[in-house]
Amino acid sequence: MTPAPRARKRFGQHFLTDPGIVSNIVHAIAPAADDCLVEIGPGRGAITAPLARLAGHLHLVEFDRDLVRGLHAQYDTDPRVTVHEADALGFDFGRLGNELRIVGNLPYNISTPLLFHLVEYREHVRDMHFMLQKEVVRRMSAAPGSKAYGRLTVMLACHLEVVPLFDVTPAAFAPPPQVDSSVVRLTPLPRGHFRIVDPPGLARLVRQGFSQRRKTLHNALAPLAGDEDLRAAGIDPAARAERVPVAAWIELANRLAAH
Repeated sequence: MTPAPRARKRFGQHFLTDPGIVSNIVHAIAPAADDCLVEIGPGRGAITAPLARLAGHLHLVEFDRDLVRGLHAQYDTDPRVTVHEADALGFDFGRLGNELRIVGNLPYNISTPLLFHLVEYREHVRDMHFMLQKEVVRRMSAAPGSKAYGRLTVMLACHLEVVPLFDVTPAAFAPPPQVDSSVVRLTPLPRGHFRIVDPPGLARLVRQGFSQRRKTLHNALAPLAGDEDLRAAGIDPAARAERVPVAAWIELANRLAAH
């Protein structure tokens, strides 16, 4: 019997082993026979097997060559499963079609850049279910005024509804991580929910605003926006970035773009 591949620290691998958590995740996803699912980082395949049984088609995106070999050995004879040896950070999810349902136990060391990458494919996506570090999910779903509210919160909320589902302890993994995890559901907002005139400009503005959190926006945004712009967007120049709701960031960015 071939031994199971070992977790690689450089890939941030923590393999899910708790069958109860696996069942909870699959239940949250609720795959249907006509669904096209994409699993990022299937690893040893804890949730892969039930997804492969229930979905219409399952794409597996895995970067670790040792794990890819095992996935090919197990699924190459199944016409409803396609294995992609690829780095998810550079993968073109759009070529897999539309109405994609993306899932995964995301490596903690690349979770934030990967989320930003996936936002670019939101028009191809129906929903996403991810296991992430609990602290990251807290930041993703934070409310304005809280310490967790930041750039990640704003940039995701411009495009996605973020719903935390349940927490997972380190004991559910091998090797166990040093932090708790959470499962979260991300659903693209309806087209036109927010009118964003200049997406790169909005990203620059939010990055600048949160780069010096202790400064007032009068000071933090001085290179990009004046007090008149801030007040026109309904923002107090004396406020700090974490006090500004998502809609106000978008309003300010649109006003600057109009200039």
